[in-house]
Amino acid sequence: MQWSNREPIGPRALLDRLRLRRAALRYARQGWAVTPGAYLNGDRFACGRPGCPIMGCHPAIECWEDDASTDPARIAAWWRDRPYTVLLATGGAFDVLEVPAAVGLRVLGAVRLHTGVIGPEREDARGPVAVAPSGRWMFLVRPGEELGPELGSCLDVLRHGRGSWIPAAPSRTPDGQVRWAVTPEENGWRLPASATVQAMLLDALEALGRRPQPGVPPSVPRQMSTARRAA
Repeated sequence: MQWSNREPIGPRALLDRLRLRRAALRYARQGWAVTPGAYLNGDRFACGRPGCPIMGCHPAIECWEDDASTDPARIAAWWRDRPYTVLLATGGAFDVLEVPAAVGLRVLGAVRLHTGVIGPEREDARGPVAVAPSGRWMFLVRPGEELGPELGSCLDVLRHGRGSWIPAAPSRTPDGQVRWAVTPEENGWRLPASATVQAMLLDALEALGRRPQPGVPPSVPRQMSTARRAA
């Protein structure tokens, strides 16, 4: 594979672009709005915008929130020339609860055990779960519900709603590829209620000895997700 000073070229870039475009179209068919993100060029991201100083993953277009789309023609045009990262706009079709790996693993284990651990009084918590190479786990849930006060005081638990985005498989980062721990197809693209997953996150934090205290505000600014950056 060859690399220019501006963007990757060669068979691998072509295959990456085709895979990413196919994935973007698949998400869009389910009503999940997508937008192109900066593509990996060596060990940093490049968006093609002159003078852009952002080295991490970020939207490749300035008005990404307004332009995020499910239109197949627009999506095909975006991925016609470059292997853009696939970014999913949150706050429309779904929100995302992003947590550390240890919490995510424990919650996923509880979900798979289902009623034996969750209990019959709780709604089904099964839904898509994405994992970033950085170790952050992302639970897709129905949109519109804020974090409860306990989770809201936890610095490494994030809610992605309107104005945010997450990277989606099979996008690549310098640390590896974004993947699905639970693919959307496994549960028919259904989404669990945010409150149900939030309750399980609290249980996981308690089991790990980290359950936050309600009403205690963070003493430092909330940690920014490695997946969310301003354009």
